[in-house]
Amino acid sequence: MLTKSINFINFQHNKNNKKIKKDLKAFLKEDTEIHKSLKPDYKNSYNKKIIKKLKKYFHIRIIGMGGSILGTESIYDFLKYKIKKNFYFVNNLKTKINFTIKKNNYLNLIISKSGGTLETISNTNVIIKKKNKNVFITENRKSYLWLLAKKLKSEIIHHNNFIGGRYSVLSEVGMLPAELMGLDIKKFKQINNLVKNNNFINSLTLNVSNTLYFLKQKKFNSIILNYDESSENLFKWYQQLIAESLGKKKNGIFPMISSMPRDNHSLMQLYLDGPRNNFFTFFYVKEKNSPNIINQEILSSHFYLKNKNIDQILLSQKIATQNVFLKKNIPFRSFEILSRDEKTLGELFCFFILETILIGRALKVNPYDQPSVELIKKETKKILV
Repeated sequence: MLTKSINFINFQHNKNNKKIKKDLKAFLKEDTEIHKSLKPDYKNSYNKKIIKKLKKYFHIRIIGMGGSILGTESIYDFLKYKIKKNFYFVNNLKTKINFTIKKNNYLNLIISKSGGTLETISNTNVIIKKKNKNVFITENRKSYLWLLAKKLKSEIIHHNNFIGGRYSVLSEVGMLPAELMGLDIKKFKQINNLVKNNNFINSLTLNVSNTLYFLKQKKFNSIILNYDESSENLFKWYQQLIAESLGKKKNGIFPMISSMPRDNHSLMQLYLDGPRNNFFTFFYVKEKNSPNIINQEILSSHFYLKNKNIDQILLSQKIATQNVFLKKNIPFRSFEILSRDEKTLGELFCFFILETILIGRALKVNPYDQPSVELIKKETKKILV
């Protein structure tokens, strides 16, 4: 087990690399702002007074792009069964925007680290009104959104300028919305426990070592076989984390999300018999209240479905697929989530963040910047001007 809440099967290739553990120890000693944000004593730039004031809003609209919003969407979808409020996410440009909330009891939360994200500025201009309750999370500098917030006399919560958007989920960017969802943000912060867990450390470092081995073997496609609909945004967050952090100097991993078991009927043939340039992640969450099969409606040819529920069938398909992958010697790792709660999600955030940073160090790329993305921004501005 990775932790008490996560059953983990690592890649079968035993390619351990002692340097990875040294890199992990070095990162933990550096005590960067990203590292601090994973700890329970990280000081958010907002206080309980602000939370108390904002908690009265039942409808909350979050406007952002990429890392500014994907982490919060991950939290909301993964833990939706615990959340009694309505959250709406504006996370892309659309030619037709229909985000009108008829009730007055709603809050706009606008998030952009730089304060100059074109899509966020555009959506904000179309959607929000001065009479709305608007709160901005952005760096403490005179950016477009900072100036707009001042003009609107809106609350400004300072985004930590040492934490990039895709690493910000456990800072104020993700934790303020999580508090408004009624979640316990302290339970997300698991790094202090995880670094004391030898099984976690060994699993993480072996996982990174094997990933580096696959890259040397020209396997660049990381395909996530996701058996949990509520985790789709978790892997969209992970997709950005991996792609934007490592895609530099002709290096990188191409993370793709495959919805299972639906893709058994479209992509699985390719996965099994196509080019061998992929490695895979199985991801499954155990559901406690899964719909039961109605026995009297089952025909005799499918007697084996009697007394089963949807979750049992789903898990059977996952195990069956893993067995076939083993027989075909297709590399994979597997996460089985036993508890859907803040602690488990915090452990996953921590695992994937540490994994990304360690792979970046091994590839000798800076996992914190995204220089080529800036080229698109500059070119877009030229066209608009």
